[in-house]
Amino acid sequence: MLRQLALTDMGAAAQVHRIAFDQAMPWLLGLHTPAEDRWFYRERVFPTCRVWGRFNDDELTGIIAFRDGWIEQLYVLPADHGRGIGAELLDVAKAACDRLELWTFQRNTPARRFYEARGFTLVEQTDGARNEEREPDARYVWTR
Repeated sequence: MLRQLALTDMGAAAQVHRIAFDQAMPWLLGLHTPAEDRWFYRERVFPTCRVWGRFNDDELTGIIAFRDGWIEQLYVLPADHGRGIGAELLDVAKAACDRLELWTFQRNTPARRFYEARGFTLVEQTDGARNEEREPDARYVWTR
């Protein structure tokens, strides 16, 4: 089931984010605590973004948060990779926007391949000086 998330889903969304983030980027493991993740989703993500989730029965397996032509978050639990969940969530944002941009880390090769396979074009790379993680990143753009 795919649906827009409510603030009551915030804890589950933060947990999906942390599990997927730590699996994809183990070199950044432990960057934030679960309490910090929940604060971030409650105070930053839910108030500013449309947040959608994909459920398998009652378990949240993937999330996307987007606003004003930007994808802020897109995470799928590692055990559910390869099942089309990320593409399904991305399609929600594509249906709502004529143009989307996002940042991902340069070292996150699977994410980069995922976005490129779905029509996103690399438009900028930085040394990471402007992001919290200080990790070189890449900006992608998709237009309808």
